[in-house]
Amino acid sequence: MTKLACQKVAIDSSPLLPGTRPIEVHYREVGRGAPIVILHGGWGYGFYPYDDAIAKLERRFVIPDRTGYGGSPHITELPREFHRAAAIETEKLLDALRIERPVLWGHSDGAIIATILALRDPDHYDGIIVEAIHLDREKPRSRNFFLQMIEDPDAFGERVTRKLAEEHGADYWRTIIRAGGRAWRDIAATPDEDFYEHRLDEMRVPMLVVHGVDDPRTEPGELDRIRREVPSARIEMFEEGGHSPHSAPATAARVTRVVGDFLASLSAR
Repeated sequence: MTKLACQKVAIDSSPLLPGTRPIEVHYREVGRGAPIVILHGGWGYGFYPYDDAIAKLERRFVIPDRTGYGGSPHITELPREFHRAAAIETEKLLDALRIERPVLWGHSDGAIIATILALRDPDHYDGIIVEAIHLDREKPRSRNFFLQMIEDPDAFGERVTRKLAEEHGADYWRTIIRAGGRAWRDIAATPDEDFYEHRLDEMRVPMLVVHGVDDPRTEPGELDRIRREVPSARIEMFEEGGHSPHSAPATAARVTRVVGDFLASLSAR
């Protein structure tokens, strides 16, 4: 397993933790070269680590913990529009670390955040990799999953809960998992709103879509909107990739190769 250097950086404030100034955001860093910023999903970085990509891609990896996760400040609630709040926090972190024109690689919630960032300031990013991205707000197939996050997170089993406790702390992990479930319950209640403010067709940052054919969090036809509104996006589907093709044993190496090809195409531009 690749050894990551763990550090903290101060930012003046975060909309995920209103009323607190400044705050320290925890991040991991490894490698050299052009930067890739990893934006983790709703269970944190440690549950779906990027070991294969870090070992094989010659890049500088910067991996922040959003407020509420890992080594960053704890919170008890996530707002319904937490993706946009997290995007603002990420912009502040990139400024504090003086990272210019990174590639963003977002997984699940992180993929929404990466897309929001690219729409907010397209000149700031070389490209975005969106993995297990969400387009629909109302997700009937995931309703029971989100309810379990809220009502009984221990029911996910010992292997899952042990990893979550290692990442977020034995006395805290249930708090952030329940907060995430409540936020997604509230998101589902507003199906006519849009994560991307109905601006997805304005995307002009090169986009690679990485998605598991069998992703349990994806609704039928959910990716059709990207195909329709971002015709320039490269979409790669992976059998047996599940919700995290980059870390699934059956697909991790193939995802790394596809990402490497995408990075090379950006350099060629």
